[in-house]
Amino acid sequence: MSIRYFCETSYKIPCPRKTARWLKKVIAGERRNLSLIHFTFCDDNKLLEINTAFLKHKTLTDIITFDYGEGKTVSGEIFISLERVFENAHKFSVSEDAELRRVLVHGVLHLCGYADKSPADKKKMTARENFWLRAY
Repeated sequence: MSIRYFCETSYKIPCPRKTARWLKKVIAGERRNLSLIHFTFCDDNKLLEINTAFLKHKTLTDIITFDYGEGKTVSGEIFISLERVFENAHKFSVSEDAELRRVLVHGVLHLCGYADKSPADKKKMTARENFWLRAY
């Protein structure tokens, strides 16, 4: 049961242990079992490269999640563009830390089985994000 952080920039995740405990609480609260999650924090170029190579999308995004879990076991890799996160924080008038927490829990919820392709799915996922953000 492990959450690991890798940073390809000089950024340091705030309160990494507290954040890991919170994300484990999210996973348990969603009635899942944690195996391993690797978070990689990178720049736009790296995430665009991944988006193009694996998803065939030639657009910038803030997060890409690769789900390796089976059944109720959560396992995966989550890549996050810090440039997108910080730009979105400014755009939505929230702190960079708050926006990062939203993106982190968004990725974890994907690994727990939530989708966000349809408007109904997106509404449900946003509600869960908000619920878990209040629990931080």
